[in-house]
Amino acid sequence: MIKKYDLIVIGTGSAGSITAAKCNKAGWNVAMVDDRPFGGTCALRGCDPKKVLHGAAELIDWNKRMVKNGVPSEVFINWKDLMNFKRTFTDDVPEKKEEALNKQGIDTYHGNASFVSEDKLEVNKEVLEGSHFLIASGAKPTPLPIEGEEHLTYSDEFLELDELPQRIVFVGGGYISFEFAHIAARAGSEVHIIHRGQRPLENFDIDLVDILLEKSKEIGIQVHLQHSVESIEKEQGKFHVYARKKEDITRFEADIVIHGAGRVPALDMNLEKGNIERKKHGVHVNEYLQSVSNPNVYAAGDAAATDGLPLTPVASADSHVVASNLLKGNSKKIEYPVIPSAVFTVPKMASVGMSEEEAKNSGRNIKVKQKNISDWFTYKRTNEDFAAFKVLIDEDHDQIVGAHLISNEADELINHFATAIRFGISTKELKQMIFAYPTVASDIAHML
Repeated sequence: MIKKYDLIVIGTGSAGSITAAKCNKAGWNVAMVDDRPFGGTCALRGCDPKKVLHGAAELIDWNKRMVKNGVPSEVFINWKDLMNFKRTFTDDVPEKKEEALNKQGIDTYHGNASFVSEDKLEVNKEVLEGSHFLIASGAKPTPLPIEGEEHLTYSDEFLELDELPQRIVFVGGGYISFEFAHIAARAGSEVHIIHRGQRPLENFDIDLVDILLEKSKEIGIQVHLQHSVESIEKEQGKFHVYARKKEDITRFEADIVIHGAGRVPALDMNLEKGNIERKKHGVHVNEYLQSVSNPNVYAAGDAAATDGLPLTPVASADSHVVASNLLKGNSKKIEYPVIPSAVFTVPKMASVGMSEEEAKNSGRNIKVKQKNISDWFTYKRTNEDFAAFKVLIDEDHDQIVGAHLISNEADELINHFATAIRFGISTKELKQMIFAYPTVASDIAHML
């Protein structure tokens, strides 16, 4: 017997959960499907567990900086204990998530969702019929055209390692590689990042990335730019990674090789049978996040081809829009305000608004203020040698249009700049703001 639903949501992370809850509360008959444990990437395999490990790396760095200034001994990371601590945040998420959904009256299905027609999909040979669908399936690692790709370990597997390998090679120079590299290096591993481009972390300010590279080198991370991985071989439990730079081939030895070369939408669900058109970066949707080819289908988060960044807050915003349009008809268009982002290395790097290049090409009267601020009290008190900022100001309108930070406080500080850009707060008004002192926010006036 075919089960019928008003809404079937594929994916149980941030992009789908809000829509499911709102439609269920409105009286809709809702089902959720996931081929992985319920809870989504952020809670189980991404942001949250990563931040737990990052906290330990921060402690190591802080301690090392203060070891001659009143902190007499260095600490170290016990990887097994740290992973056990991490699991206290993740282990019970799937069960609690599914129990909560079922308690609300939402049916849950485990398995791969595969469309069999425009209004039906199959999960473990069970056919579900939906009046509406939301594809919120997130992203997966980008397939890499290299020989020996099967030897790669992925980010979710790194987050489950009971023992940290001594030699680690990361393929790709993006968020995942740098964040995990900064954790692993401080836990005692020899770390290499192999990146085929001229610069890593391409979405961040180039000058601040250079500072991060300097810090990475200081803690032992070896970054190899313009090296393209061609093959990975396994021999007696160890790996040989071969990378090309022009005509030269370099061999790297590793105990584990980790994929850090980006992600693509996870859309292996026979979209063509559901008459669901896709683009390179996700399901082809209109301004209401509705499929352009099948009006009964919506998409959100990493699964949708939009201008939004692949971030958890963006997925949540998408989910709110979809819920509104499902319940009230298409009336709410997706509009992304300025969105801050951060890479959780040590120190952290954060960005919001225009890049320096975008600002200069905009035709506006832009003033660029930048400075190494490691000698400011905020950073000098903890011997933080790698702290800097770059703020872009439209002088004609006295408006901040972009901000780029590197420091151990960058992730929190960037939100103040995002607020200023979002609500048009002038630099004059920001300078008049009285912040608690001494705090990182109290430095803002001196950055303008």
